[in-house]
Order: sequence, then structure tokens, then C-alpha cells
Amino acid sequence: MADAPHGPALRTALEAILLVVDEPVAEVTLAQVLERPVPEVSAVLRELSAEYTEAGRGFDLREVAGGWRFYTRAECASVVERFVRDGQQTRLTQAALETLAVVAYRQPVSRARVAAIRGVSSDGVMRTLVTRGLVEEAGTEPESQAVLYRTTSYFLERMGLRDLDELPELAPFLPDDVETLEEKQQ
Repeated sequence: MADAPHGPALRTALEAILLVVDEPVAEVTLAQVLERPVPEVSAVLRELSAEYTEAGRGFDLREVAGGWRFYTRAECASVVERFVRDGQQTRLTQAALETLAVVAYRQPVSRARVAAIRGVSSDGVMRTLVTRGLVEEAGTEPESQAVLYRTTSYFLERMGLRDLDELPELAPFLPDDVETLEEKQQ
């Protein structure tokens, strides 16, 4: 490669950062973090993207929504879907466990309500839980028309529960002022 002497280090750093992001990252942000000029970062991102495509990798580096992020290639969609659907032995992330707990204890519940309780967007996590068959749509909220979600019978099966009444009580794990906290969030 004939780019700047620091090219390989920049390439490595960009790959490392982009592996851990869950939403597209702007070139200017990457340039600031890596203390490199935006045009240099931009050029390396485009080179990496072209290399992954040329090599026929199972992933792609794309510029979407004003930023860059890794995505799986379209031709791999069926394999990835099968893994996500059938790979139930794969552990759930902390975010997925938190989201699943909110749905289990507050169902039926909207994504907005889940996000308000967790304090972060849960859209991607909800899609994963739906894809894995742990959560399903349960109608819409009359006032806002927001889609409501509930746990599935598969969730009960995986948790070893006969019904939702067997969920453990949350009270011992909550702070004493939980009602005050919830009122502040609304």
C-alpha cells in the first residue's frame, strides 16, 4: 500500500473501532478520535471497503446514515438468519437480557416504554429478541398506536416456566425509591 507511513496503524485502528460500534460512525468522529485528517480517514475507509468487497468477505464496510459500519453481505443473509434463529445456545447480551426482563415484567409494553425504563434505545435488541422467538408483537397501544410486545411460549419454555406467574418477584432486587424513579422518567 502506498498510503501514509501511518497507514497500517490507521487501518488497524479503524477496523478495531468499527468492530465494536452498533450504529454508523461519522468520518469526522473517527478522525477526531484517531487524531488524523478527515480526508485521510475517508480514503482509508473507502480502501478497506473496496478490499473487503474484492476479497469476497462475508462482511462489508458501508457508509450509511452519515457514518461507517460493518454489515454482513446480502448473500450471507440466509446463513446469518439461520444462525440467529437456530443458534439459541448463543448467549444473550446484557442489553438483550435487560430488554427481555422489561418485556417479561411489564408486558404488553412498547419499545418506547422499554427504552424509557432502560435509558437507551432498544430497537435493535427488540428485533433480535423477536427474531429469536423470545418476544412477539401483541397488538397496538390505543392512544399512540405504538406496537406492543410480550414474551412468547418459547420464552417460557427456555426459562423453564409454566406461566408468567412463576417469574421471580422483583421487589428484593429493586431500590426502595423505584416508584419515584419511574415517575421522574415519565
